[in-house]
Amino acid sequence: MKRFGSFLTLAVLAAGAGAGGYSAGQHDLSVSDVVQMIETNIGRPLSAEPMTTTADPVPFGPIIYYRHPDGDPAYSSMPKRTEDGRDFVAILASEDASFEVRPEVKAAGGEATGRPSGRKILYYRNPMGLPDTSPLPKKDSMGMDYIPVFEGEADDGSTVKVSAGRLQRTGVKTALATKSAITRQVRVPGTVTLDERRVSVVSTRAEAFIEEVADITTGEAIEKGRPLVRFYAREIAQAGALYAADLKGGSGRNAAEGSLQRLENLGVPAEAIAEIEKTKKVPISVTLMARRNGVVLERMAVDGMMAEAGQTLFRIADVSTLWVMADVPEYELSSVRIGDKATVRIRSLPGKVFEGKVGLIYPEIQGQTRTARIRIELPNPDGLLLANMYAEVEIATGGTDPVVTVPDSAVIDTGDRQVVIVDKGEGSFEPRDVKIGLRGEGMTEIMDGIAEGERIAVSANFLIDAESNLKAALSALTPAEAQP
Repeated sequence: MKRFGSFLTLAVLAAGAGAGGYSAGQHDLSVSDVVQMIETNIGRPLSAEPMTTTADPVPFGPIIYYRHPDGDPAYSSMPKRTEDGRDFVAILASEDASFEVRPEVKAAGGEATGRPSGRKILYYRNPMGLPDTSPLPKKDSMGMDYIPVFEGEADDGSTVKVSAGRLQRTGVKTALATKSAITRQVRVPGTVTLDERRVSVVSTRAEAFIEEVADITTGEAIEKGRPLVRFYAREIAQAGALYAADLKGGSGRNAAEGSLQRLENLGVPAEAIAEIEKTKKVPISVTLMARRNGVVLERMAVDGMMAEAGQTLFRIADVSTLWVMADVPEYELSSVRIGDKATVRIRSLPGKVFEGKVGLIYPEIQGQTRTARIRIELPNPDGLLLANMYAEVEIATGGTDPVVTVPDSAVIDTGDRQVVIVDKGEGSFEPRDVKIGLRGEGMTEIMDGIAEGERIAVSANFLIDAESNLKAALSALTPAEAQP
């Protein structure tokens, strides 16, 4: 402003001199008369100090950078020339955007002019949030000024401060990390099958001629002790005759132990042996009885057929207890344990619920489906369950020991990284990497990273995490000369 005042004085003098010269030429005045006239017009002698005005402080301090002479968003830390050969303008420390104010610069009333004293500017970041920083003030491609980052704001690149009003607008909600047992339901498809331990085969141990087959068909339910087939076997008849002769010899049953053992080895029913002991005669044919209750799965016996030793005549299954074979995905297998409770629902039996337990986990993964088979035993006293029914299985998994848990919504899972936003109080939030365990019933187990009682964000936490990641990225990308 002092330079501007001197220029103004010169302009006034030049104007006065021009007017005085014109007047002197018209009125035939001397030089001393012209000077006196100019001093009269400007109101002070020409030899006095130039007129003062309110002036800006003279720039001071070292050169911190150079800017384009035309004001374009182009800067340099070293002296530089434009393409047309003009020098960049040097910017001194006092001319940069700073909160430091020279104490001698005062405005009317004694108040300091300029910006108030404050924190140091560390660097400038892109106003649109792009990962671009600068140690010097600059503009982006749209002419927007870069935003200064002050000392203290970049001490922790991951911590984010959110005002109370913004917390309310964004809907941020918090909750405490607690200790509880994690339980979850593993839902898998299954199929009802027969208990292979309760399937039996009816056959003869010697070559036999089938005389008569009972009026029994495939699929029919039978009871234990029901006659199935009557047959004649020569080998059984010979052994029976020997046993009868030993009994008639008068030596008693002890003397006939050998022949009795042979009859038992041939599978002669106890009823037939008792009849020989009673009548001392060999029966012409032997009748086989059902050994258990069940359902006839197969009927192979036919009247008049010759059956070889061991040939299947009937196949019977006890259906008082059945199995449900379920296919558990490989990634769920680690959470299933033998003895876990299982709830089974059958589509063809709406409203019916069957309770059982996991009895076996098969030690094999199916190569095509990447699933493991598990076996659930179900009682079937009413006979409602039938083999090959389709079942929907829910297995209650999880432990009974309490662990640190947080709501599922509190965990930000990127696939290779799990993050929970911790509320540090007074609007400060910190993203923290955690190691998660089981999940179930809307809760997630935290194995490492969060302690019981810490407050965490459960709503709008992805907004805080995004802002934190941006802040950390900007801090990491700050050039070395811009770092504090």
